[in-house]
Amino acid sequence: MGGMQGKIPAVYIMSNRKNGTIYTGVTSNLLNRYSEHKNGIKSGFCSKYGCKSLVYYEFHEEMESAILREKQLKGGSRKKKIELIETNNPNWLDLINKLV
Repeated sequence: MGGMQGKIPAVYIMSNRKNGTIYTGVTSNLLNRYSEHKNGIKSGFCSKYGCKSLVYYEFHEEMESAILREKQLKGGSRKKKIELIETNNPNWLDLINKLV
């Protein structure tokens, strides 16, 4: 989805490198949240472990469904998250350029 504007609920996964540390989150503004992670604006997990690459994302119509999906992903195994990433992004590229 190019030229993303405004608030769109999204579930996303950030990573520090291929097969490295991964973080799953939910937001209403993926571009802003990416910027916060990339620039270390908020201290926390991503800042501590250097998760600055957006390796997976999916948009939702409603925030409620995005939150449910985030909980589903967080409750799943690391293996399942890696399979999800690699099915859509086998080289673990930073996908931010697909959004702008």
